[in-house]
Amino acid sequence: MTFTVAILGRPNVGKSTLFNRLVGQRIAIVDDTPGVTRDRREGEGRLGNLRFTIFDTAGLDDAQKGSLEARMSAQSVDAAKLADVILLVMDARAGVTPTDREFAQRIRKLGKPVILVGNKAESRAALPGLGEANSLGFGEPLAVSAEHAEGLDALHDALEPFVRKQDEAEDAEPGEADDPKRPLKLAIVGQPNAGKSTLVNAMLGEERMLTGPEAGITRDAIVNDWSWKGRAIKLWDTAGIRRKSRVQEKIEKLSVADALRAIRFAECVVVLIDATLPIERQDLTLCDLVAREGRAVVLALSKWDAVEDKSATLREVESKLEEVLPEIRGVPVVTISAKQGRGVDALMKAVTEADRKWNIRISTGKLNRWLEGALERNAPPAPSGRRIKIRYATQANARPPTFALFGNQLNKLPESYLRYLMNGLRADFGLGGVPIRFALRGGKNPYEDN
Repeated sequence: MTFTVAILGRPNVGKSTLFNRLVGQRIAIVDDTPGVTRDRREGEGRLGNLRFTIFDTAGLDDAQKGSLEARMSAQSVDAAKLADVILLVMDARAGVTPTDREFAQRIRKLGKPVILVGNKAESRAALPGLGEANSLGFGEPLAVSAEHAEGLDALHDALEPFVRKQDEAEDAEPGEADDPKRPLKLAIVGQPNAGKSTLVNAMLGEERMLTGPEAGITRDAIVNDWSWKGRAIKLWDTAGIRRKSRVQEKIEKLSVADALRAIRFAECVVVLIDATLPIERQDLTLCDLVAREGRAVVLALSKWDAVEDKSATLREVESKLEEVLPEIRGVPVVTISAKQGRGVDALMKAVTEADRKWNIRISTGKLNRWLEGALERNAPPAPSGRRIKIRYATQANARPPTFALFGNQLNKLPESYLRYLMNGLRADFGLGGVPIRFALRGGKNPYEDN
């Protein structure tokens, strides 16, 4: 079992900055606005020779029961319960506030080891605040500046005894064998309030992500380790992506950028659409964006239990896909009701099938036999009276399937003919819903003499 550290504290004391510093990259959104972090984010922390799992949290907040802030605080408490050690972060420049004292009492009741961290301690102005911190009852605080990477050696020395103790305990017990299969990287994207976090919770079987009627609750792209029928999966929940013209606030821009990064890291992307609302062009634009990034696409219609005319809704979606996105023809459409836990298995079957197609390899011999038939049925055009010749083809790459075409004047090959070849490959090799790419090259056919 990996050693786990949770970062807690009141809002805007620098928890996400410290998280980014410990994981070695900027993956949590950081801003001066209090309460930017909402869901707990997990990462692999490194500090010298120490390795551990670390949770960034929204922090603890004294909020009205049932409010978004109260749900955020509950997520932080859940992270603390999972942790082996808690890093209680305070703002050393601001000193100890009444809120810090109240939260120190709440954390003490959890019965976990606590390391007190006085962040933003890069100047002399922090000295009085660090002195006050002794009154919290967790010993002398560590003077740290997460932004400037100062004081991390002291944090290393404070964490090392706890990490070493767990490592020794694990060495004494037989461990589980590692899963030899690589994890499938899966991202869930969609417009705000489409039900992405509810779907992720249904997949994980727990209330891992914050949900509610408020649009835009999720801000960071949160990755979760999951397993479906023995297959390891890296599952990303992302912030809602609206039309660019509607995105005005700085925080939302950062959230959308984080969601787009998740798409680039993923192998398969589920585009989630609220089936109770008319399908918008933005929904289809997201499908097109995923395809242009070269990722396998699965379309999921959420809140299906609330749809009255199901057959008409399904026909409308499929018709618009065919009309607007013919270049990724055959995208699988799955209906789900995450709140009722329905459709998750069907969705994952579509995802694993899309991943299989995305990784497909077609032998050169089989591909050229197919190409010969395609050229006989519909020969390439002859611009300026000289016919374009496609001599042979080979698969240059997978993930997504990429095919190299060799011949003469291929730079004059019209898009319509490439689409003809693309649709033929989809139909004959079962590549529906997977982006296909062509690389056009000149050269002699190596099979010509045979």
